[in-house]
Amino acid sequence: MLPYQIERIDHQTSDDRSQTDVFEIGPLERGQATTLGNALRRVLMGSLEGSAVTAIRIAGVNHEYATVPGVREDVLDILLNCKQISVASRSPELEIGRLVVTGPANVTASDLQFSSQVQVIDGNSPIATVADGHSLELEVHVERGVGYRPVDRHSEDTSAIDLLQIDAVFMPVRRVNYTVDETAVGEGGSATERLRLSIQTNGALTPEEAMSQAANQLISLVEPLASRSMEEDPALEPEPSAEAQIPLEELNLSVRAYNCLKRAQVNSVSDLMGFSYEDLLEIKNFGSKSADEVIDALERIGISLPQSRTSV
Repeated sequence: MLPYQIERIDHQTSDDRSQTDVFEIGPLERGQATTLGNALRRVLMGSLEGSAVTAIRIAGVNHEYATVPGVREDVLDILLNCKQISVASRSPELEIGRLVVTGPANVTASDLQFSSQVQVIDGNSPIATVADGHSLELEVHVERGVGYRPVDRHSEDTSAIDLLQIDAVFMPVRRVNYTVDETAVGEGGSATERLRLSIQTNGALTPEEAMSQAANQLISLVEPLASRSMEEDPALEPEPSAEAQIPLEELNLSVRAYNCLKRAQVNSVSDLMGFSYEDLLEIKNFGSKSADEVIDALERIGISLPQSRTSV
């Protein structure tokens, strides 16, 4: 396998604090760039742990189709805005953020007050617009998870009827693209490839950290296969004895018996050791006289065959 290098050729940070890096990986042997790019992309998009807003509670609101007095956005709009907030939680437990704002005000994610375990990535992310003389009291729930978790509409838990659930997108990686470029032909006439990998995250972690986590997950996945010994028990396959390696020609059989055995793909004493006396009689044109001849020839070198295939 060719040694390859990883080079970051571009880095961008957007206004919403999302980050995009472009990496070049190579040189790789033909076919390896596609294999590596596809494996990394699947893990990056679906297997990395992230944080997301999973529910909100608005003072005075009991369902998602309501409106809040003095707030331009309805509850559905507020839910969608909260879903877009990028957060990074270091706690495995549920974290709760709160805000109380009196208008006039443009409420953004920076107004949320969390514990030190939670970081709001883009504080400018909009939540609502509150008019003069009105207020908005909001509670936001943040959890960690993997992938996408839809709201369970059939849940029987009605202990918090005013808690509005949100379809949670935990994926910290927003987009992954890769292309494969064929490089110049190297020594020996074999062409090599270069993988160009573009990773965009929501800012909760850098693309380099995301790629490292994905690579470690792939290593954990295939490592048991690499360390597994496929030999069940070497003692079950002993070395063949010297007698078993004797070719059929050295048994000095008659021409008839020799030709019949050859047609049955018997070429050595080791092949005969899988037969019983009954098996020999079933060989085409092989009579009892020829079978007795083979039995006698094997006994002269210390090998005996069972009378029937069921004999022990």
